[in-house]
Amino acid sequence: MANQNPDPRVNQWKTLDKDLKRIGRVEEGAHFVARGLVAPGLALAFIVLAGLVAALLMGGQPGQLVVIAAAAIGAYMALNIGANDVANNMGPAVGSKAMTLLFALIIAAVFESLGALVAGGDVVKTVAKGIIEPTALPDSTHFVWAMMSALLAAALWLNLATWLGAPVSTTHSIVGGVVGAGIVAAGFGAVDWTSMGMIAASWVISPVMGGVIAAFFLAIIKSKVIYVDDKIAAARKWVPILIGIMAGAFATYLALKGLKHLFKITLLQAIAIGLVVGVGGWLITLPMIRRQSEGMENRKKSLKSLFSVPLVVSAALLSFAHGANDVANAVGPLAAIVHTVEQGDIAAQVGIPFWVMAVGALGISVGLLLFGPKLIKLVGNEITKLNPMRAYCVALSAAITVIVASWLGLPVSSTHIAVGGIFGVGFYREWHAEKRARELGIKKGKPVPPEERKRRLLVRRSHMLTVAAAWVVTVPASAALSAVLYLILNAIT
Repeated sequence: MANQNPDPRVNQWKTLDKDLKRIGRVEEGAHFVARGLVAPGLALAFIVLAGLVAALLMGGQPGQLVVIAAAAIGAYMALNIGANDVANNMGPAVGSKAMTLLFALIIAAVFESLGALVAGGDVVKTVAKGIIEPTALPDSTHFVWAMMSALLAAALWLNLATWLGAPVSTTHSIVGGVVGAGIVAAGFGAVDWTSMGMIAASWVISPVMGGVIAAFFLAIIKSKVIYVDDKIAAARKWVPILIGIMAGAFATYLALKGLKHLFKITLLQAIAIGLVVGVGGWLITLPMIRRQSEGMENRKKSLKSLFSVPLVVSAALLSFAHGANDVANAVGPLAAIVHTVEQGDIAAQVGIPFWVMAVGALGISVGLLLFGPKLIKLVGNEITKLNPMRAYCVALSAAITVIVASWLGLPVSSTHIAVGGIFGVGFYREWHAEKRARELGIKKGKPVPPEERKRRLLVRRSHMLTVAAAWVVTVPASAALSAVLYLILNAIT
C-alpha cells in the first residue's frame, strides 16, 4: 500500500528550493537594474568631484558656493557634450566597421582630451561669440546668474536630445541659453540679432554644404575607382590622391580650429600648411598603397581596406579639433563666472584656469565613455549604411566644409556638417542606384516599377525628420529653459 504521508522533510526541501529560486530571481533583477544605474552614478560622482575641486581651490573665499555650483553645472555640460557631440566624429568610422566601438571610444577620449588641454586656448569670449554684450547686463551678479542659467539650460537640452537620440549642436545650445537669459536680464535690445541671423542661416548652410561635398567625393570614388574594369590599378592612382587631399584638408582644418588657440594664423597661412602636408601625404602614400594592394582581388570589397587606416586617422584628428574648439562651450561660461566672482567685474575676455579646462576636457571624455555609444550607433548605422569609402567621404567633407565656411565668414556647426554629410552620401547612393536600375531596365526592356523603387530607399526618412526638428528647436528650447532658470535664480537671490 502506497505511503499516504510523505516525509515532511522532502516538502521542506522543496519549499526551500522554491524560496531560493525566488531570491535568485530577485538578485538577478537587482543586478539588471543596478547595471542601468552605473553610468548615471559615475556621472554624478564626476559632477560632485568637480564641485569638491572648486571648493578646495576657492578655500572659503566670498562667492565660494556660487563657484562650486557653477563647477558642477560646467561638469554636467561637459558630460553632455561628450555624450552627444562626439558621436558625429566617431559614428561614421564605427558604422563602416573601420574600428570597433570600444576602440573608437578610447581614441575619441584620448584625442578629445588632448585637443582641449593642448589647443583649447587660454582666452575665451565669455558670452558665446559676442551674442550679448556683457555691459548690457545690470551688474556682475546678474551676469553670473545669466551665465549659470545659460550653462544649465544648454546641458539640460543636450541631455534631453541625447535621450531622444537626436545629434544637436552644443554651440547652438549654449548660444540659445545666453540669448534666453540675456533677453530676460537686459531686454531684446541686448541681443546681436545679426549674429543670430547668421547662426540661423547655418542650420541650412552647414548640412547642405556638408552633404554636397560628401556626395561629390563619393561620386569621384564611384566613377574613378569602383565602376572601372581594373579597380586595383585605379585605386593605386586615386587613393593616394584622395589621402593627400584628406591630409591637406585636415592640416588646414586643425590650423584653423586648433592652432589658432596657440598662435595667430590667417586663412591663407592655414591653406599653405594644408598644401604642403597634402603633397607630402600623397607622395608618402603612393608606395604604401601599391604595396598594400598587391595580390588583391579585382573587386569592390577589396578596396574597402585601403580606406580603413585613413578613416581612423581622420576620426582621431576630428576629435582633437573638436576638443580644442568645443570645450569652450562648457568652460567659457564657467571661466566667466569664476573671474566675475573673484574679481568682482565683468570682462569681455577672461583667462581660463587649468582646473576649469581640466573639468571640461575630462567631462567630455567621461560623458563619451558613459553615454556616447547610443548616438555613435545612430549616426553610424541607422541613417544610412556606411562602408569605409562612404565614411571617408563624410570625414573629408567635415574638414573641407569648415575651411570653406571660414573663407566665406559663415558660422557653421560640426554636428550639422557631419550629419549632413551622412545624409548627402545616402541620397547620392539612392540617386545612383536609381540611375543604374533605370539604365539596366532600359537595356533589358523591363523598367523598374515605382513600388520597387520606393522599397530601395537607402536613407531613413524618419531620422531625417527627427534630426531636422531637433536642430530647429535647439536655440528656442535652450533659450526658453535659460529664461525660466534665470527668473528662478533671480527670485531666490
